[in-house]
Amino acid sequence: MFDSIIQKDKELSVFLNNLGSEQWDSFWLGITNQFYWAPLFLFILILIVKTFGWKRGGVMILAMILLVTISDQLTVFIKDNSFRLRPNNDPEIMDSLRTSLREFTNPQSHSFMSGHATTSTFFSLFTIFLLRDKYKQIYFLLLFPAFFAYSRLYLGVHFPTDVFVGILLGILLANIYYFFFKKLDKKLFL
Repeated sequence: MFDSIIQKDKELSVFLNNLGSEQWDSFWLGITNQFYWAPLFLFILILIVKTFGWKRGGVMILAMILLVTISDQLTVFIKDNSFRLRPNNDPEIMDSLRTSLREFTNPQSHSFMSGHATTSTFFSLFTIFLLRDKYKQIYFLLLFPAFFAYSRLYLGVHFPTDVFVGILLGILLANIYYFFFKKLDKKLFL
């Protein structure tokens, strides 16, 4: 059964990658690059400080920095111990992927699981948890992990299960992290 899931995962990866076209490649290469999301991150930081003040907002920002570090290190640990090749390096399917992207995206690290999906989901949900009582529109932030995660499939650097598990882990981590953060926040500020 596990082999069947892996095979379907590979087939879906090839299918999704081949839906792309050269005219959209630069767009998705930009989406996958964290640097281009800097205005969104800056907006969130400003919103947090504006909403909660420098002291409480500063603690929240430090919590977010710690969140990204935890997420990054956890996904690196899992990748380093899963040994799953990325689609672009998998000899069984790499020749079936769109070749125009290979010159731009050829990561050599392991595939399982998507750090982009995990960290963006974790970060976005934690931010939503912090700001949902003040700004109902904050749920727009869910577009960030959706686009960010899909870019990994489009570029052929992750399998669908890598992204799916990354999103699930991001949801789990955000809920656990927020639970403990609320306790700290109450102790420090309420």
